[in-house]
Amino acid sequence: MPNNSQIPTPDITIDITNDVCPMTFVKTRLKLEKMTPGQILQVILKDGEPLKNVPRSVTDMGDDVLDLTKMADETDTYRLTIRKN
Repeated sequence: MPNNSQIPTPDITIDITNDVCPMTFVKTRLKLEKMTPGQILQVILKDGEPLKNVPRSVTDMGDDVLDLTKMADETDTYRLTIRKN
C-alpha cells in the first residue's frame, strides 16, 4: 500500500461508523456500483467486524484496496481507500 502522500484524493467519501455488518459492506458496495472505473472511494469505518469484513469483501468483488489507515484523532476509526475497477 502507498504511503499517505501517494494516496489519491477521493472522489466520494462515505461514513459507515454508525452501521453494523452486513450493512457496512452493503452501503460500500452500493456506492461503488454507482461509480465509474478508476474513481476513488474513501470509507470511514470502525474497528471490529467492519474493519475485518469490508476490505476483504471489496477485494473479493474485484475492486482495489489502496490504503487502510487508523485515523489519528479517533480511537477506533479507520479510513479505507478503494479504487473502483
